[in-house]
Amino acid sequence: MPIKKVIAPQIDFSGLRRELRLPEEFPGGVLAEAEEAARSTPLPENDQTDVPFVTIDPASSRDLDQAMHLSRREGGGYRVRYAIADVATFVRAGGAVAAESWVRGQTVYLPDGRVPLHPPVLSEGAVSLLPDADRAAVVWTIDLDAEGATVAVALERARVRSRAKLDYATVQQQIDAGSAPESLVLLPEIGTLLARRAADRGAVNLPLPSQEVERDGDGWRLVLRAPLPVEEHNAQISLLTGMAAAAIMLAGGVGLLRTMPAPKPEAVEKLRAAAAPLGIAWPDGASVGAVVGSVDPANPRGAAFLEQAADLLRGAAYTAFDLPDKSEMSDRGDGEGLPELTGHGGVGAPYAHVTAPLRRLADRYATEICLALHENRPIPDWARDALPDLPKTMSATDRAASAADRGAIDLAEAVLLEHRVGEIFEAAVLDREGPSEKRPPQGTIAIDEPAVRARCQGDLPLGTRIRVKLTAADPATRTVRFEKS
Repeated sequence: MPIKKVIAPQIDFSGLRRELRLPEEFPGGVLAEAEEAARSTPLPENDQTDVPFVTIDPASSRDLDQAMHLSRREGGGYRVRYAIADVATFVRAGGAVAAESWVRGQTVYLPDGRVPLHPPVLSEGAVSLLPDADRAAVVWTIDLDAEGATVAVALERARVRSRAKLDYATVQQQIDAGSAPESLVLLPEIGTLLARRAADRGAVNLPLPSQEVERDGDGWRLVLRAPLPVEEHNAQISLLTGMAAAAIMLAGGVGLLRTMPAPKPEAVEKLRAAAAPLGIAWPDGASVGAVVGSVDPANPRGAAFLEQAADLLRGAAYTAFDLPDKSEMSDRGDGEGLPELTGHGGVGAPYAHVTAPLRRLADRYATEICLALHENRPIPDWARDALPDLPKTMSATDRAASAADRGAIDLAEAVLLEHRVGEIFEAAVLDREGPSEKRPPQGTIAIDEPAVRARCQGDLPLGTRIRVKLTAADPATRTVRFEKS
C-alpha cells in the first residue's frame, strides 16, 4: 500500500522568529549603503570571464557563493578553479552593512523564508554569482596530482562570469546521462579521489538524510532527503578549498580556523561495539571514516549506526590566532605558539570556512587574510582586528541557526501529528538509552510518513522496526512523544 502524503495546510513560523529574536527588515541606512555599493562598486580588472564557470545550488537559491570549473592538467592531474563571491569588495569596512552583518552573523533559513546576512540587493543581486553577468570573485586555483593530492594553490581577485545556474538534481541527471557541462565532467572523478583521501586521513563524513520542511501547494510537508552523489562530490571541492585556506593561515601565523577535536577513543570503541549487533562490518584495520562511509543510511540498521556515529563529531568551534610576528614562529619552531587545537576531527585536517561569504560572516574575514598572506602584503586592519571577536559571534549565530532549523522541524512535526494522538505507527529505532533513577528506558525513533524523528519511551531494540503509539503532539510547545506499542 502506498504511503499517504501528509500535508499541514498552515504553519505559522512567526512565533519562532520572535522567540529567537531573529532580525527583521534591514535598517534604512543599511539598505541605502548596499544599494549604492551595488551601483558603484567597480569590478576587478583581472578578467577571467573566458573561464566557463557554473554554479550548483538548491534550485530556489539566488545567493550563489561558489562557481566551479574543473579540468585536466597537462602531464596529468587536475586543476580546480573555484570562484567565491567577493563580498569584501562591496562591504565597506566600518560601514552600516558591515555593522549589520555582525548583528546577524549568518543567513538563517526557515521554511517560509530566509533571514539574510546581507541585503538582497547584494546577496541575491550584485555580489551573487548569477549566470550571464560579470561578477567580482576571489578565484582559488588548486592543482592536484593524479591521486588527488594538492601540489599548488593560488588565489586572486578576478572578474568572472558564470555560464549556468544548475541545481543538484539536474547535475546528477546530466552526469548519469553523460551530458554534464564541460566544467563539471570531472566532478565525480575528482570528488571520489578526494573522498578516498579523506577516508585515508581519518575524516568522518556522516551521509545522514536531511529532514526538511518544504512547501506542498498551499501547505507544508516533512521530507527526509538523502544526499545525491553530486552533493558529496561538490562538498569535497569546498573542503579542499577550506583546507588550502587553513594551510595558508597556519603558515602565515594568523587566521581563523574551524576546529573540532578528533573522535575520542572511548567514543570509537562504543561505536565499534554497536556495529556487530547492527550487522555493520568493521574489518580489521578499517578507519572509522571508511566504515561510516560504507553504511547505507536508507537501511534502518544503517541509520541507527550513523545516529551512534554522530557522537564522534562534537565540539566544533571557531579558533582565531595571531602570532605577533611571522618571523618569530620560525625562530620558535614549526607550529609553536599556534593554538593547541588546529585540526578538524570530521575533516581529518586543519580547515577553514572561506567558501560561503554571502551567507556566513567569518568567511569574509578569513578570505581577506588568505589573500593578503598569499600576496605577501599586510593584512587589512579591519580583517585582523576582528579576529578576537569572531569566534564568539559565530558560535552565537550557529546556535541561533541550529535552533531555527530544529524549531521549524519540531513545529511542523507537532502540527502534522496533533490530530493523530493515539494512533499506531511503524518506526525505526535510531537510538536507545537504558533506564535511570529518574526515568524509564527510552530512545529516538523515526516514522516514515510524515518524516518525523521523536523521543519514544520503552525498551527499544536498536536498529529494528517496531510499532509505536503517539501519546502527545503539541504545537504550542513543539513537542512530540511516542511510546512502544
